[in-house]
Amino acid sequence: MVTKVKKLDFYKRAEDIFEKYKDESMAIFLDSSLENAMGQYSIIGLKPYLILKECDGVFYENDVPQEITFEEGMRKYLKKQEEKNPTNLPLIAGALGYFSYDYGRKFEQISSRHPKKLSVPDALFVFYDLLIIDDKVEKSLYITARGETKNQDTAIADLEQEMKECLSYKRPEKQFSLAKFTPNFTKEDYKNAIDKMISYIIEGDIYIANMTQQLTIESKKSPYDVYRYLRTHNPSPFGGFFQCDTFQVVCASPERFLKVKDRYIETRPIKGTRKRGETPEEDRLLKEELKNSSKDRSELLMIVDLERNDLNHVCEAGSVKVTEHFAVETYSTVFHLVTTIIGKLKEELHSFDLIEAAFPGGSITGAPKIRAMEIIDELEHDRRNLYTGSMGYFSFDGNCDFNIIIRTAVHQDNQYHLGVGGGITCESDLEFEYEETLQKAKALLEALWEEK
Repeated sequence: MVTKVKKLDFYKRAEDIFEKYKDESMAIFLDSSLENAMGQYSIIGLKPYLILKECDGVFYENDVPQEITFEEGMRKYLKKQEEKNPTNLPLIAGALGYFSYDYGRKFEQISSRHPKKLSVPDALFVFYDLLIIDDKVEKSLYITARGETKNQDTAIADLEQEMKECLSYKRPEKQFSLAKFTPNFTKEDYKNAIDKMISYIIEGDIYIANMTQQLTIESKKSPYDVYRYLRTHNPSPFGGFFQCDTFQVVCASPERFLKVKDRYIETRPIKGTRKRGETPEEDRLLKEELKNSSKDRSELLMIVDLERNDLNHVCEAGSVKVTEHFAVETYSTVFHLVTTIIGKLKEELHSFDLIEAAFPGGSITGAPKIRAMEIIDELEHDRRNLYTGSMGYFSFDGNCDFNIIIRTAVHQDNQYHLGVGGGITCESDLEFEYEETLQKAKALLEALWEEK
């Protein structure tokens, strides 16, 4: 089947269009609300025709358990529907969804001592009949149709008419209160866990590891209201909203995990964070402090080495290179230290092979990865669930783009669950590391605040 693509003769923003579809079952919005070189496109997926998921090691196809593995199922359907993309759009058809951090533990054969607290799939990918693609640079809108649930021309015409009727939504006002939360660590326990992690580093078990605490917020605020606030006041290049049937994902991630385009790979690990200042001068000083921090630079360097090693397993010899080192990126509540690494995928491999080789991302595990993940499970108080997994897409032409699921809340049963953490080295200050987790939670806690 050949996917049909239509460029529309009018323009509306993807966020205004998604308002109409936000409650539809399995609707997804991969949203670049921070418009920069990485945030050119936003993608909306509608009308699912195939849903693949893994729950506790069992692969389901449209909720029917299968004898094969999730990986075999994904490869089978991505191969079966392989199709060239003749446009400049990032994709015209594909599977959109997520891998949880818990899904990634099986690649390293690391079990967890923690019971599941949330009832969500470990991995979930949806094949959509219709995509809406917003090119924010060109101010152009596209509809793509597979013809799986309705005749292609009819589906495009119907969707185009609906989109013409979409209205601009009112942006929420900025407010400065934070939602109350219940952490799964006391402050003292969290600092003790960091201290234990530092002991493992000093003893030579690991060089660096990511330590996380989980926050729970009781709230009746609608998940899309939370997302609407977040994308307005804390824009990000790799955000998204996923309307799953029994839970919702609200994501404002600043971090790209892996992108493949025409076999060329890019990954952008983040290590190092400073809060934004109250004045331009304070901003400048904090930015300089981060850029020149030997602790943060060495932390990022260790993760760069780990990710280069991961890429070398699936890339052509000599193709893995660092193209930008120690760049400071600015977001609404924080600064981040970032490095860009590139490589070229071997001819015989698929982007799914890359995910298997590199997932979960080194920036949110530590190095060496397996030992870091074992220590994470020992010291953290709960499973991470989706937090520090990846959300994005596989295109039928072999390309893909995935974020790291940070600055993200999962909503289920009137509760929001979010993880916050940071990289720990032997130079880590216990008080600073604890406060940094709360700083990273600030944008979401602000979005979750509601008047009683």
